[in-house]
Amino acid sequence: YSLAVQKFSQTLSGFQFDFIGDSLTDDEINIAESFQEFAGLLQEVEHDRMMLVQNASNLLIRPLEKFRKEQIGATKEKKKKFEKESEKYYSLLDKHLNLSAKKKESQLQEADDLLDRERVNFYESSVEYVYQIHQVQDRKKFDVVEPVLAFLHSILTLNNLTVEMTQDFMPYKQELQLSLQNTRNHYDSTCEELEELMKRMKHPSQISKMQNFLPLEGYLYCQEKRALGASWVKYFCKYHKEGRRLIMVSCEQKPATKQAPLLLTLKSCIRRKTESIDKRFCFDVETVERNAPVTFQALSEGDRKLWMEAMDGKEPIYHSPIHKQAEMELNETGFKFVKKCINYIETEGATQEGVYRTVGSNIQVQKLLNAFFDHH
Repeated sequence: YSLAVQKFSQTLSGFQFDFIGDSLTDDEINIAESFQEFAGLLQEVEHDRMMLVQNASNLLIRPLEKFRKEQIGATKEKKKKFEKESEKYYSLLDKHLNLSAKKKESQLQEADDLLDRERVNFYESSVEYVYQIHQVQDRKKFDVVEPVLAFLHSILTLNNLTVEMTQDFMPYKQELQLSLQNTRNHYDSTCEELEELMKRMKHPSQISKMQNFLPLEGYLYCQEKRALGASWVKYFCKYHKEGRRLIMVSCEQKPATKQAPLLLTLKSCIRRKTESIDKRFCFDVETVERNAPVTFQALSEGDRKLWMEAMDGKEPIYHSPIHKQAEMELNETGFKFVKKCINYIETEGATQEGVYRTVGSNIQVQKLLNAFFDHH
């Protein structure tokens, strides 16, 4: 047991707490240095070990085991819940973003409502997980130190240390107890603030307010044109209004490669017309670096408004080239042309794949069009 105490003393001497934040309070400094003080005292105590062995389990081992099972175990459960809700939310989000804008408004609204409910569940589980992490970080300052202090106090009592040693330690013990109590009080107040925050997170209006900050950052899908068509690539984007700089980090990087972030300088931002694209929540951005506009898809209508507001986005301008009702109607010549097109397709191209059946080859369809116009 004497060897075990010496090893424990060495562990305390080398142990360091991790603290949240850049600076420590006097109480946290005192708590952080407490184990070094304990280590120095333990090195002087090497007698009457048997009585301590009988009390070690109740004073030290069980409280630490309880902390490990209740606090760290609860953190693992919160993590599992967060990962489950996260996977569920982002899976639903991907499906939601792929909904066609041509669906009925009622279907789109139902999909939006379902996503909003899942988003609230995701936010709630994420806050609970972060809240639990803060609990462990704060509780360990007293739930871990206090059992050690109680164990150390039993050493002073049961080993009949001299009055001089006890008197030397008591001022430090009282100062440490005060620091622990101050930390406990701070923990209680922090818990109240976090509980209030969790209540606010359940209201979508509060979530929108919390997201309205600069620089704006979040996920966007970017339309990238490839040889065989266009694809949508997910990026984590950060926009700095000063300098109008948009930093894009791909979320689909391969493990073997490390792609550098893309940097675009914005010239303008315009909301994409609903009828001009099959995707929802889209907007176009003109940049200095690229000749053609870049099309982005936001995660929701509210998210698109935030991005457009940050980028000083504008609404699209609708131009109608036809002003007279007569110009919008087919005349006799127009009807003849449409009939001729239909007759030609039915006689020459009815068996052509892509005309009346599945989508066919663009080259073959174009050849059919050319043959029609060349012949007539």
